Amino acid sequence: MAINHRMPRNEEGIATVVGVLKQQFGDRFQTGDAIREQHGHTTTWLENQWPDAVVFAQNKDEISEIIKVCATHKVPVIPFGTGTSLEGHVNAPAGGICIDVMQMDKILAVYPDDLSCVVQPGVTREQLNIHLRDQGLFFPIDPGANASLGGMAATCASGTNAVRYGTMKDNVMAVEVVMADGRVVRTAQRAKKSSAGYDLTRLMVGSEGTLGLFSEITLRLQGIPEAISSARCTFPSVDAACKTVMQVIQCGIPVARIELLDALQVKACNAYSKLDLPEEPLLLLEFHGSDAGVIEQAEMFGSIAEDQGGRDYTSTTSTEERNKLWQARHDAYWATLQLRPGAMGISTDVCVPISRLAECVSLTQERLKVDGFISPIVGHVGDGNFHCLLLIDKENEDEIMRAATFVSWLNNLAISLDGTCTGEHGIGQGKMPYLERELGSATVDAMIAIKGALDPDGIMNPGKVVRG
Repeated sequence: MAINHRMPRNEEGIATVVGVLKQQFGDRFQTGDAIREQHGHTTTWLENQWPDAVVFAQNKDEISEIIKVCATHKVPVIPFGTGTSLEGHVNAPAGGICIDVMQMDKILAVYPDDLSCVVQPGVTREQLNIHLRDQGLFFPIDPGANASLGGMAATCASGTNAVRYGTMKDNVMAVEVVMADGRVVRTAQRAKKSSAGYDLTRLMVGSEGTLGLFSEITLRLQGIPEAISSARCTFPSVDAACKTVMQVIQCGIPVARIELLDALQVKACNAYSKLDLPEEPLLLLEFHGSDAGVIEQAEMFGSIAEDQGGRDYTSTTSTEERNKLWQARHDAYWATLQLRPGAMGISTDVCVPISRLAECVSLTQERLKVDGFISPIVGHVGDGNFHCLLLIDKENEDEIMRAATFVSWLNNLAISLDGTCTGEHGIGQGKMPYLERELGSATVDAMIAIKGALDPDGIMNPGKVVRG
């Protein structure tokens, strides 16, 4: 969909910067149409806005030099990782220079005794976990895509494990960030806690590249649990499944994952992943702990689920069976696209307090039915976060406009229920209209003031999160 986020271009400055950086970086500086288009486009439904050039940085000194050149000539800088963001985060509404960090893919240090590590921003979550597994450690944040850790920190990603292990803001201990003037700032040391000054780490995590560009990230790690048990349970309605989730959380069961798939999503996963699950609302769960602990957790969940009409409850500690179920969950996006071959998927997310989850999901299902959309619902319901993926004919302007109306309605519904317009996708371009409605003009003005202080010329990923 086209979105009115065009901004004035600094043609003279862009031309100068392109000439300087081309000479400095040679083959790692690209201006071809195909690579520019790829670095403007992500899995978003928003209009693709290309940068003027893409430069592949290999270290923080290069990032600093690039930003200094861009700052001198007031040219936008857009960071790029794996390109899996969903709200237009890597679009270049005023053109400029895209800095691709995927060649910065080194795991710099692992401190197993301290349960921490230091990585460059181009390291992906799967790459890190493969590196860690021989040491009995893992990094728990798992958005569906194999995203870069720099991008995950920038958008405050979460995923299926968030109910137990939190989001990126809970698992980033410190960042090294290149600021809008090219200076390199480190926000904290590796100590587990600190009361030293402003919490710049939390300010940078979730800032979506609008305040600076990550060059190193220090992460909190977890020990691989002694025992892992997965479970699934079918429910007569989404409402019953959501009420079960609420009771599980209220009872303090330390569930590691608790995911909701509505009946349509289960149907899609059955077809795509060759499963034979009952095509009714489903909860997928995972329990971490000792052998005795995971058995107890599974039994407690089973009792709660039975009270809400849950049936076909099964649990397993088999690695193969667990992986099959969770791979199907992670493939839900691709499975959904098969429900309407050739359609474009419009993905959106909201998050509400657990006590309002059943209400929000039920109202969303009713609205989807009235509007006539094919759109499964799937979510990390342990923390009140769920997603809709609307399948739209991208050549049908009426469908696209009706989908945009639905997305707006859903964002406003979540806000009206004391929730948020985005639990994990971030604001980017697509959610900007809802930020002030959610937080108020005074709060957004404070964000704009921070942006102005740290990036006075507005060159860092402009047109995202807040204007200015």
